[in-house]
Parts: sequence; structure tokens; C-alpha cells
Amino acid sequence: MKTVTLHADWQPKPDFKLGAKDIDGKLTYLGSKVWKNPELKIVEKDIPKIGPTEVLIKVKACGICGSDVHMAQPDDDGYIWYPGLTAFPATLGHEFSGIVVEAGKEAINKRTGKRFEEGEAVTAEEMFWCASCRPCADGYPNHCEKLQEIGFSCDGAFAEYVKVDSRYIWSLEELKRVYKGDDLFLAGSVVEPTSVAYNAIIERGGGIRPGDNAVILGGGPIGLAAVAIMKKAGASNVILSEPSESRAKLGKLMGADHIINPIKENFSERVLDITGGLGAKLYLEATGLPDKVWADIEQSIWEGKMINSTVVIVARSDKKIPVTGEVFQVRRASIVGSQGHSGHGTFPRVISSMASGMDMTPMITKKITLDEVPENIVLLRTDRTECKITCEFK
Repeated sequence: MKTVTLHADWQPKPDFKLGAKDIDGKLTYLGSKVWKNPELKIVEKDIPKIGPTEVLIKVKACGICGSDVHMAQPDDDGYIWYPGLTAFPATLGHEFSGIVVEAGKEAINKRTGKRFEEGEAVTAEEMFWCASCRPCADGYPNHCEKLQEIGFSCDGAFAEYVKVDSRYIWSLEELKRVYKGDDLFLAGSVVEPTSVAYNAIIERGGGIRPGDNAVILGGGPIGLAAVAIMKKAGASNVILSEPSESRAKLGKLMGADHIINPIKENFSERVLDITGGLGAKLYLEATGLPDKVWADIEQSIWEGKMINSTVVIVARSDKKIPVTGEVFQVRRASIVGSQGHSGHGTFPRVISSMASGMDMTPMITKKITLDEVPENIVLLRTDRTECKITCEFK
């Protein structure tokens, strides 16, 4: 079968130290410190063989994530941008949906409590947690000590078929009330990025009360998904900070009440003006440019009347954040980090929200074939007119 696979050279930087969970020459939790000269290739691979608890899925749709872009993007020294868990070569692709074509004898469907049946529409978590380490036992699978990630450290879904253990698979049958035909699989492919946003603002950020204000910085897929979730949660004002005109328009479509262009407007002044001087209960940093936006967030918190604001960091970046402790002490504000989407029923709640009218498919602005994936991953390094580019398999 045809796949889109990323190759790179293991060339650690001088300050890199092999961690306890790293595998020399193969896997690291600090990708941007190790992998050099990334190269995307169309590679033929065998259709995966499944084990007793695994499911073979025929992929129907798979979206390009910003992580895919950053894994394949070299910096000035040739090292990849992506700072996290990686093992190359690996087939990319983790935002996907498809149809069950084969299921192991112990591959149990959480929807029915029985073995998966051929033909069921499904999606899958991107993070493969072990269920036996201390973080997993404590209920934090996103921080599993033996974590593997599909499309990062093991073969992903920019391929005709992918195998996934049944514990990570979720049925899309509920979405059939709203989406028909190919639209079902397009919707299914955005469950994963929407779940990342849900985990960030609801689980890690603590959510909001209806009537609170929320500010989303960055109108990429995670930011736009957060806009929709905050509006569904009852936010009085959902404010999106985004300089791209096309993504700002998408933000309005997804439910943003106000758009700030931080290049042309004073961010903190606009936030306080929109909220009557109160500020926001929740700020989501989804730009990946914390060194650029943090001062504005702090000023909004400092000058606003809101006590107990929470800033959630969801975008991946190895940039240092210039935090002023006094602001967070005096205003009783919090900073939390968010990684991933697994646990706490995030996936089924996102699917149910979508089935009840939270339409995430407008994020998909371009549809392509598998052969066009590499060029579009490169395109997204500089082109912000597109939001979610999705590969469709016919």
C-alpha cells in the first residue's frame, strides 16, 4: 500500500542528553534537539497484520496537522521544528477516520460491548497509553511513561490501511444522525483535533460558567475548535485573536463573537473594551508563539477586573515564556499546560457534541489525494489561507 513517510537523520545537538525513555538512534521525546534533514517520501509498505486486540481500519479521511508540518520543517540548521516525541522513519497522519475491515478476537467495541464488526465507521485516539504505569493508573493517560503516538513514533494514517488497538478506537455511529456519505468521514477526521481543544479548555483549563468570557489566541484548527466548544459551553464573549483574514472569517463561522487583529490593534485594550473592563476567565495560547503573545495576556489579566483567570498553553513550542509572577499572584491567576486528548471521556463527549449540532467540518478548507500530501505539508509552512487540509480516500 502507498504511504506518506517521513525520514530524518539522528544527529543530536551538543546539549542533548539521552533521556530514560529515549532509544538511541531511534526515538526521542525532544525531537527538535535530535532529528535533522527531514524528508517526506511516498513509500510502499505492506498492509499491517493485526493482533488479538487490534483492528484494521481502511482509512477514509486524514487531516494534515500542524505537528505534521513542524516534523517535516527544518530550521536554519536543518533540525525539525517539532519539539516532542518522535521516531523516524514513520508514516505520518493521526487525524483520521475510516471503516473497520478486520477485528481481532478480543477487539472490543465500547459502543456495543462486543467485538468490532466489519463496516463500522470509527476514529481513534492519537496517543497510545499503556494503562499500567503510574500516570495511567492515576488517570492521566496523556502523560503515560510508555507513550507511543500514531503518526509520530509509530506508523500513522496517511496510508490506505492502519492498525490500532481497540482500546483507542471510538465509534462514529452517533454522527450518522447528522452526516451522510463522505461527510461522515470528514467529520470523523476532525474529532481528534477537536478533542485536543476540549481537553485543553474543559479538562485542563477547568472550563467556564455560562456567561463568562473566553479569549482564544490563534485561529488554527485547535484554536477554531476551542471557539466552537466555548460557544457551546455558554461563553458570553468568545474573542479570537488572529491576524489572518481567512482564518478570522472561519472564526466567525465557528462562533467567535469578536475578532482581534493583534498586528493592527492593541490586544489587551480590545479585550478589556469588549468585556467592559472585566477581562476573560479563560485564555488559550494556541499560537505557538508564547514569547510574542504572553505580554499581552499578562496585561489583560493585570488591568482587568477578573480574578481567577486561567491561561492554558496548548500549542507546542520550545520558546521560553516571559512570566511575571506578580501578575499571577496579585490577580490569583493560573497557568496550566495541556497535552493530548485521552482520558476523562473526551472523545465520546466531542462526538456527542458534534452529533448535537457542533459542526466542525467548516475547518476543512481543502481536500486532496494521498499523492498530494507531501506538497501540501510543505505549503502549510507559509500559507495561512488554508485551515485544515484533508486527504480523502475514495
